[in-house]
Amino acid sequence: MLWLICFFNYADRQAIFSVFPVLKEQYGFSASELGLIGSAFAWVYAATAPFAGQVGDRFSRKFVILAGLYVWSLITGFTALCTKVWQFVLVRGAEGLGETFYFPASMSLISDYHGRATRSRAMGLHQTSVYVGTIGGGAFAGWMAQEYGWQSPFVVLGIAGILLGLGLAAFLREPKRNQAEWAESGAPGDEPPPSATPLPWGQFLAEWVRTPTAVLLLAAFFGANTVAMVFLVWMPTFLREKFGLDLAKAGFGATFYLQMASMAGAALGGMLADWWRSRAPGGRIYVQAVGAVLGAPFIYLCGATRDLWSLVGAMTLFGLCKGLYDSNIWASLYDVIPASRRGSGVGLMNMVAWGGGALGSWGIGLAVDAGVTMSAAIASTAVLYVVVAVLLLTAARVFAPADIRRAAGT
Repeated sequence: MLWLICFFNYADRQAIFSVFPVLKEQYGFSASELGLIGSAFAWVYAATAPFAGQVGDRFSRKFVILAGLYVWSLITGFTALCTKVWQFVLVRGAEGLGETFYFPASMSLISDYHGRATRSRAMGLHQTSVYVGTIGGGAFAGWMAQEYGWQSPFVVLGIAGILLGLGLAAFLREPKRNQAEWAESGAPGDEPPPSATPLPWGQFLAEWVRTPTAVLLLAAFFGANTVAMVFLVWMPTFLREKFGLDLAKAGFGATFYLQMASMAGAALGGMLADWWRSRAPGGRIYVQAVGAVLGAPFIYLCGATRDLWSLVGAMTLFGLCKGLYDSNIWASLYDVIPASRRGSGVGLMNMVAWGGGALGSWGIGLAVDAGVTMSAAIASTAVLYVVVAVLLLTAARVFAPADIRRAAGT
């Protein structure tokens, strides 16, 4: 059920990028204006993520998830009414506000169904909905815009999301907090004791900075998500302008190869991380580092190549590496923070990472308007993946063992 909700979470946010070429042609938007529209979602998503994390730690996660689905689906439908830059910025920002509540609540909920032995696999499988939703939103919006006008996909996606939420309201169930760890511990009793009270935001941050692994995971997510946002926002336009693809093919090509490979990488990364974690405290983080090290050259090739099929190959291989990283974003974090902090932890991670994503996607637009080729701008983001790899290797090797013991109370 969460997989289906997350599918719409990403389909709704991705759809706008497939119609960027139409907005540019029909309304005369510049690259920097399109970049601003693409960034508005990420800025609001980032700014409200800490609050969303606190809400997820304090209130019913089922309610938070479904309420967010209703709100962002309604706003997706309103996108069809926009004609001016400020209107697109407004609705995209409002959609970010709705969607920011999903991941803190849903990842916390999954972590209470799955303990340390299966958590990476569970979250890796859930992560596949991100990729399928991205493909579905990008391809569907490109095709619908070409056949029925750019407004049509937003109306259809908005209605479908609301109907899904109404259908799942009776079936989505919420476990007790810390249920999985309690079951794994073999402690007496059928239910876990009440979780620790969630900390106020200031105390939570003070605790966070005393956990070096969490700090490095946060910095790595900033870099990785900046690269991811550049690809999500600009690849449809890149394919249309550099290789002359029509809207439907550009929307499909910009998402399918990278995201399908990411889905395979996430499933593989989840299994590999659970195995590696059983043998080394920083095992999940090592898997992420492998993905970053191997992915950097393919990011560069995506921007530098002049051959369409070479680009397809580079996107596919980058996607596979990206999936290795993505499958362990939250599972790695949950190894080093207590269960009562999980929603807040995801909120903080999303705030910083999506802030970086907003800067990255807007920065590409500014660079293109200033005369830099989009090819060069995209290729340059490979440097960020190299930095991500260094941060992750440092976290896994130097700090993870002690931080994991501290989080487990041993």
